[in-house]
This record gives sequence, structure tokens and C-alpha cells, in this order.
Amino acid sequence: MSGTSVTTLPAETFASPTSAVVVVPTYNERENLPVLVGELLRIPHLRVLVVDDDSPDGTGAIADGLACNHPTRVSVLHRTGRRGLGLSYIDGLRQALSEDTPLICQMDADLSHNPADVPRLLAAAERADLIIGSRYVDGGRIENWPLHRMLLSGFANRYIRSVTGLSVHDCTSGFRCWRRSALARIPLDRILSDDYAFLVELAWEAVCTGSRVAEVPITFVERRQGVSKLSTRAIVESARLPWRLAARGRIR
Repeated sequence: MSGTSVTTLPAETFASPTSAVVVVPTYNERENLPVLVGELLRIPHLRVLVVDDDSPDGTGAIADGLACNHPTRVSVLHRTGRRGLGLSYIDGLRQALSEDTPLICQMDADLSHNPADVPRLLAAAERADLIIGSRYVDGGRIENWPLHRMLLSGFANRYIRSVTGLSVHDCTSGFRCWRRSALARIPLDRILSDDYAFLVELAWEAVCTGSRVAEVPITFVERRQGVSKLSTRAIVESARLPWRLAARGRIR
């Protein structure tokens, strides 16, 4: 299987971006969501799609209020049934693809991704099809993580690259920007993974479908409010997925 090289783009600000939508999955993020959306709405030509996973803390109602206050820039997709980060993203990305928006972003709702970095990812789409906000390229860093979490994340990315042949440094980053045409080539109906393994499988499919991938350095900050959703189940699935991908054909 033929692969593609991954470019590291510098941290400077690029040219002004075109219109875009940011897909934000939420589960129990009622404190963080208004702050995040407020910051994102400072960015011109940007819309926000909140995908709430039937949050029991009322995040969905908070999202509806934001959409009511900003009807042309904020919309909400309410999910019911089986929960999961990957399932939420697939539904949100499908919704974004149904609209005529040239750039589609994805980011976490817990403020670990800085909204001020969004314009850099959007503008980098002038040079690539998939742009990943990366903690593991020159200029990228992590703040406020305990040592064991840093070691686990660093090992996981090296493990994924070793097994699959992917050359992406930050395979598990959820901070991404897609050209619509590149995302449309991804067979979302065939994505089987959930939780953080979903992000790895999506990057794999991007490379397999010929997308030009670039990484832009970011500073990742541990969540300000709420509890991390990393579970033992997510870790186990992330450990198994690279071998399933490798069975499809190692990228070289």
C-alpha cells in the first residue's frame, strides 16, 4: 500500500481562512461549552456545530440556548442511543458534509484545545487536505498533565506508528481541520472504532485515500472543568486497533 508524507508546518499565522464549521462533540460539558463557543465566535466566517451525546448534566440545553442566541452561527445535533466519542464525531462530520462548507474542523469541548489556534489550522488547509494540531512536533507541547499520562500518550503514538507505518506524529490528536473534499473520500460508514481509537482510524483512512497530511504545533492544556473521559475500555481498543489496521495493509 502506498502512503503519503506528513509535513510539519510552522507555528506562525497564515493567511485569513475561508468559511468553515467546527464540529464539537459534548458529553457533560455545561461549564466549558459557553466559554468555548464564545471564543470560537470571535473568529470570522466560522460556524459551530455542537453534537451533544444526550448529556445528563444539561449540556444539550446550554447548546440550544447558544444556538438561539446565535442562530446563523451555532447549531446543535442531539444524539440519543449508544454513546461514544467516535459515534458523535461520525454523526457530526456527516452533518457537516451535508452542508456546502469548504473546511470542516473538529475539536474537544473541554478547552484543552485553544480556540485561538483554529485560524492557523484553517489557513494551513491551503497546503494540505488534513491538518492535525500536534503536540509531538517541534513547537508543540502539553501543559498540566501528570507524568504517567504523558508517558502513556507518547508511548501510544510511537506504538501506533510502529505497527501501522503511519508517519503522523500525533495520531491521537482530536484537533483537526479537513478540506471537505478529503473528508468526503473517507468511508465513514466503515469506521468501526470508537473513543480515541476512532481518531487513529480516521487518520489511517485519510492517508489511504491519498490526502496530504500536515501537522501544526499546538499547546495542549489539561481540561479546566469536569473529568477526563479516558477509560480502560478506550485504552484497550486503542491497543488493538493498530493491528487491525496493519492487517488491512501496512503503509510504507
